[in-house]
Amino acid sequence: MPVPRLLVFDLDGTLINSSLDLCNSVNAMLEHLGKPPLPNAVIASYIGDGAAMLVRRALGDPGDLDASIHDESVLREALDFFIRYYRVHKLDNTLVYEGVLASLEHIRSRYPHILMAVLTNKPVGPSLDICTQLGLAPFFFQNYGGDSFPTKKPDPQGLLTLIAEANAIFAERSERPLQADEVVMIGDTDVDVLTGRGCGARTLGCAFGLSPHALAGAQPDALVDHASEWPAALGL
Repeated sequence: MPVPRLLVFDLDGTLINSSLDLCNSVNAMLEHLGKPPLPNAVIASYIGDGAAMLVRRALGDPGDLDASIHDESVLREALDFFIRYYRVHKLDNTLVYEGVLASLEHIRSRYPHILMAVLTNKPVGPSLDICTQLGLAPFFFQNYGGDSFPTKKPDPQGLLTLIAEANAIFAERSERPLQADEVVMIGDTDVDVLTGRGCGARTLGCAFGLSPHALAGAQPDALVDHASEWPAALGL
């Protein structure tokens, strides 16, 4: 495998352990609506497809964003409350996974030509704030969220945009354009694997994240149990 030149990271379940703050925000939303709380393990299984889908699933709707099982006004109220609450409480318990900062520093110091970015289905505002507050922002040339484009992962639009932006940077450096197998999508869910495959990129799965069973079923090109394993898995 060639040495990668663009690494694109998911956020929740990959760079950060945000499960408890997301679960608390969902249950605060349910309490606001007069509904009973859900177990954290159940809520965690709903994470990965963006805030709107998380809220919809917590309200008992397994369908897609166009489903009409629930009153749309209730959904809007629920989503608005969830986003407001989460913005205040997003860093109450959220931490960078052990090994993440050391691995990013290793890659940055030994391979400074490699570009790194974040592509998450979390709204971009909280994503930027979290990366700044937790010391992740300096490693990434770009950070896109679930509301940065008309579509979310696994649609390839976000990853294709990052590839185009990386190629513009490489052109300024008088370096050749990226080959598909020089791009690696790194994440903890099948959504991330499908996103990478949609662009012909390689995929690296993080089994320590939020959806290890779905991730294993998606069969990423490589799989790690700890963020400290990233450099070795990437050939770095």
